[in-house]
Amino acid sequence: MVEKYSIRTDLALEEKERFEEENVEVQGVVLEEEYDEEREIRTTTVKIKTENGAKTMGKPVGTYITMEAPNLAVPDEGYHREVSVKIAECVEKLLEGKWKKTGTNEDLSILMVGLGNREVTPDALGPHVADNLNITRHIVREYGKYAMGEDEVTLVSALVPGVMAQTGMETAEIVRGVVEETKPDVILVVDALAARNSKRLNRTIQIADTGISPGSGVGNHRNAITEDSIGIPVIAIGVPTVVDAATIVNDAMENLMKEMEHSEALKGVGVVLQGYHAAEKYELVRQLISPHLNGMFVTPKDIDDTVKRISFTISEGLNLLFSRNEERGEMTGQAHNHEEKGI
Repeated sequence: MVEKYSIRTDLALEEKERFEEENVEVQGVVLEEEYDEEREIRTTTVKIKTENGAKTMGKPVGTYITMEAPNLAVPDEGYHREVSVKIAECVEKLLEGKWKKTGTNEDLSILMVGLGNREVTPDALGPHVADNLNITRHIVREYGKYAMGEDEVTLVSALVPGVMAQTGMETAEIVRGVVEETKPDVILVVDALAARNSKRLNRTIQIADTGISPGSGVGNHRNAITEDSIGIPVIAIGVPTVVDAATIVNDAMENLMKEMEHSEALKGVGVVLQGYHAAEKYELVRQLISPHLNGMFVTPKDIDDTVKRISFTISEGLNLLFSRNEERGEMTGQAHNHEEKGI
């Protein structure tokens, strides 16, 4: 029954929740949860281990780490620093085993790809992260790694390929060409996502080792950027910045049903609607608003400030990850000190 209904979301966590709502157990999919009460950060890891699980979930086999931080949209520097530290930890977990080239003494080379359209604010997350990233590849190649004051360095380069309407080229084609020329070890892709639940807008970060399909969240399916298509590991970082109109109407209908429980006249209608599964209600809403609103996506009014803030938080996490271990320890300590002082 569930397979008939498609809920538009880029978050593996929401796909898993959809099956839990239907009381359907997905074979080959493991869910692990961790909650940091002190920082109010919930980290959920969805591991899709089999092809059967991947087919059911509609996601490739791999690991999807989802960080839910309700205060991520709030301009609190101390809190965002804590989130940056957590981002560094999660990306490092997916990078394990890739820090050094096997059998060589060369340092890890990272290509960060900022996907999206800089001219469209909800889609400008990737380019903004690239703007704030500490780029080191050219310095190391020109002056050597000791110019960075370190024995071991990570060569970081960045690319903002734009969108197909601006370049006339598939993003995957541009990335593949740069990879062939510069030969990085790992690609880090940052992109804006779409969510099913409006409560997750700008409050959730997904980190996955399966790559990404640019534009898939809003129905613009482009060539995927994955290890299979590019030839090297691809780690994707994304934040949901939009939801489609059906989600907004669906949330309103959920609130209406709750109110109906207290109304004698409308109680019968509420009972009928409550008999629908979540996916069925969502599909009903899409049919009701089609075709005029079906292609509409919604984003918060303060998206300009929010995207800049979150992009800086992500770039700080990556800068922290690729810096010296001592510096990372200092950063972690500073984050704790800020929290203790209430900054």
